[in-house]
Amino acid sequence: MSVICIISIITLIVSGIGLVIFIMMHSGKGTGVSDAIASTLYASQSGTSIVEKNLDRITVIFAIIFILSLIVLMVAYPSGSIS
Repeated sequence: MSVICIISIITLIVSGIGLVIFIMMHSGKGTGVSDAIASTLYASQSGTSIVEKNLDRITVIFAIIFILSLIVLMVAYPSGSIS
């Protein structure tokens, strides 16, 4: 394995674990799909606290890192050619 492959795999794993952790830390906004749809139509103070905004930012950063490392792996090693 090359250095790019090892770094990309480690980054993918760490960002995936971080993404799961930070998504689980978000507070629940409703109890079901109907509440999720209704909250987008009638938004009221969703994510207004500083902690919630920072949690959103960190989650987005982890998601971007996850997607970028996945794209690097897909471009560098197409069709599962890691050996």
